[in-house]
Amino acid sequence: MKKLIGTLIIIFFNLSLLFSQTIEEPEITIAELKEHITYLASDSIKGRKPGTPEGLLSAEYIKNSFTETGLKPLADDGFQYFEIVTNVNLGDNNSLKIGDYSAKPDEDYIPYSFSSNGKLFSQVVFAGYGFDIDIDSLKWNDYENIDVNGKWVMLLRGDPEPDNPDSKFYDFAKARDKVLTAKDKGAAGVLLVSGIRFDETDKLVALYYDKTKSGSGIPVLNIKRNIADKILEKNKKTVEQIENEIIENKKPLSFAVPFEVLSETEIIQQKVRTQNVIAVLEGNDPILKDEFIIIGGHYDHLGMGGYGSGSRMPDTIAVHNGADDNASGVSGILEIAEKLAAKNNNKRSIIFMAFGGEEMGLLGSKYFVNNPLIELKNVVAMVNIDMIGRLNESNKILIGGTGTSVEAETILNNSLEEIDIKLSFSPEGFGPSDHASFYAENIPVFFVSTGAHEDYHTPMDDVEKINFEGQKAISDYLVNVVDDLSTRDSALTFREAGPKKNTNFRGRLKITLGIMPDFTSSDLKGLGVGGVRPDGPAKKGGMKKGDLIIAVDGKSVENIYDYMNRLKKLKPGQIITVDIIRNDEKKVLLIQL
Repeated sequence: MKKLIGTLIIIFFNLSLLFSQTIEEPEITIAELKEHITYLASDSIKGRKPGTPEGLLSAEYIKNSFTETGLKPLADDGFQYFEIVTNVNLGDNNSLKIGDYSAKPDEDYIPYSFSSNGKLFSQVVFAGYGFDIDIDSLKWNDYENIDVNGKWVMLLRGDPEPDNPDSKFYDFAKARDKVLTAKDKGAAGVLLVSGIRFDETDKLVALYYDKTKSGSGIPVLNIKRNIADKILEKNKKTVEQIENEIIENKKPLSFAVPFEVLSETEIIQQKVRTQNVIAVLEGNDPILKDEFIIIGGHYDHLGMGGYGSGSRMPDTIAVHNGADDNASGVSGILEIAEKLAAKNNNKRSIIFMAFGGEEMGLLGSKYFVNNPLIELKNVVAMVNIDMIGRLNESNKILIGGTGTSVEAETILNNSLEEIDIKLSFSPEGFGPSDHASFYAENIPVFFVSTGAHEDYHTPMDDVEKINFEGQKAISDYLVNVVDDLSTRDSALTFREAGPKKNTNFRGRLKITLGIMPDFTSSDLKGLGVGGVRPDGPAKKGGMKKGDLIIAVDGKSVENIYDYMNRLKKLKPGQIITVDIIRNDEKKVLLIQL
């Protein structure tokens, strides 16, 4: 009997010890990673678009997970609210009167999304393509010898070289640029019309939010050619005649129009409230606990997709589940938080954050750094986890921002231990995700990702395609990284690594991927890669000799001319997707120019 009692006591003790270890240091498990992603990327959550009920459900799920882990909610019970614009719609007060004819909105004309609201009744002046260019290689002034002050200005869309993919006017032909020039000249409104050689179908521009809150300050309308021809009747001209004359003569053509136009515009911005989800695991060191490590990633995605949503299939309205982008990152954060909370050995405090509005321009992270809940100067490092669900056969993860601190590469290499993944470093601190907002504040950053793929920003980014074994390995690895960051005696040494924001260049700059084209593949639709420069962007992004480039930044490439044209429209520092075919398999590479 005593032996039995003793044995039971030992068994009970061992079971208690096992249970205690399970609670105090729970392992990151594939089952839990899958559970998180399955919920966040389910059809019922409808793509986690900011401001929707489903977006709020996602945030609630994340907050509850943080709370159950034992983290302390920050802000308003774990939510940091902010307002964003998600769409623009036509209001009730839109009209355009051409003499006795009342034009119909969305049929005869459409305001641009950046148009101002209000009424304008004024004379019209035709000002060609709306250029005022004076640079060494190009001089063209459509406003010379005409008075547009306080008047409507009618402009052709596009430029005088519609069939030239290498048009020297390209950098000046955007609607916003033309409107800004007209406004600078004193114009009170702008009417933009498509010539036949620009768009034979004469399709009106889509009314969508272009992720820029700033308006033009004047009404801006896209009108059909038949409406423009009504305005030009007294001049005995048509849009087709004018467009042909300018293109053939290669010189400006501008003139006053003895016609007045009355218009009222009303564009309503659809504003919604969304939120960052924030919680903290307080540090144990009486001094270092006032320093912070931020572990973050965005939880929003593209909703149902559609034009202007960021979908790579804008004509397909369907749930964009975003299992990899970025339910994978969020699930990793939740599991990392659980494990670190159980270990409870962090000297510094660790803030776990799920950002809203990332897909609309890093809105959540920008809001946080502009409205911080802590002293930003006390943030030692920011680790951004964005798309870690597609570890491929190379077993390689991309870590950006390695140049933003002196100690970064040493920490990352030392944290590998027995974990079976390979590291690819990129030093730049700026990038297309939330870490960029923190790098701009002189905070060392780490951007962790397995990269883009064919399903990126499409309805096919589903949970069934997640590599959970790989995601678990990455999450375990990041626990080691954060352990180092949160327990080391001294803070990281920040250093600049590239620009801190997107740089807008007025002129066109030379862009290269660092490849040698293979002209022997001319019978194929695409551009063959005959060689890859060892230190070039293509090599760093994973491109290999023998690949066939079929798209650059989502736009098709069928030959060398397409390829060169695509590159001319890109900017240094930009991160793009390049679609390739390798061994009869389609892949998507993420490449920083």
